[in-house]
Amino acid sequence: MNEQAKSNQLSPQVTDYVTAAARAVLGMVPFAGSLLAELAGTIVPNQRIDRIAKFAEAIESKLSNLEQDFVRSQLTNEHFTDLLEEGMRQAARSLSDERREYIANLIATSLSSEDIEYIESKHLLRILGEINDIEVIWLRFYLVPTIGGDGAFRRKHEGILEPVVATLGAPPEIHEKAALQESYKEHLTQLRLLQHKYRTDIETRLPDFDSFTGEMEVQGYQITPLGRLLLRYVGLADRKE
Repeated sequence: MNEQAKSNQLSPQVTDYVTAAARAVLGMVPFAGSLLAELAGTIVPNQRIDRIAKFAEAIESKLSNLEQDFVRSQLTNEHFTDLLEEGMRQAARSLSDERREYIANLIATSLSSEDIEYIESKHLLRILGEINDIEVIWLRFYLVPTIGGDGAFRRKHEGILEPVVATLGAPPEIHEKAALQESYKEHLTQLRLLQHKYRTDIETRLPDFDSFTGEMEVQGYQITPLGRLLLRYVGLADRKE
């Protein structure tokens, strides 16, 4: 038997072993684990099982306020299973407990919300998958942009939120850090989670234009309704905010 044939023969065995291990680990989480175990074979046969186990624990705590019979009944809804499968894929790729919390919150909120459909929740989950943890923090920063507001959050993430100012005489690494920081905000703007605030003339109230680029001068950023919705679904904002 050649090496290719051996590989083809062993591949299903490895997949079966990892799938069984995933189901065993998930089975230790009473309710959510059993739900996710049903999908484990098709979603994460070769992914990090420990990440999925942590995700199961996170979503277990979120589902504690919901009727288990109701949650199980949603497994017959293909839009919900599609959402759950995408959540598992993202959880398997996640590198932080915070990210798994965001995903678990989004799925749990989708179950208890009457505002949007599962297919729309998956759209939010897809957007979440397009931004990194630093960008999530920046988005949350613009939820309360007032000077002196949201002190505890800003102190916790001071290392990320501290403005990087690149003056003309600043060393290259400062310019690089400033460019990175700006790119996070611009990426959030491209996804319609933030929008530009434009500088206006005090007297005319008309937009100011940059003399070099000819475009309207950007004064800053503000959160959009979509940005607020995403923050609410991942557990970083209340409905009233």
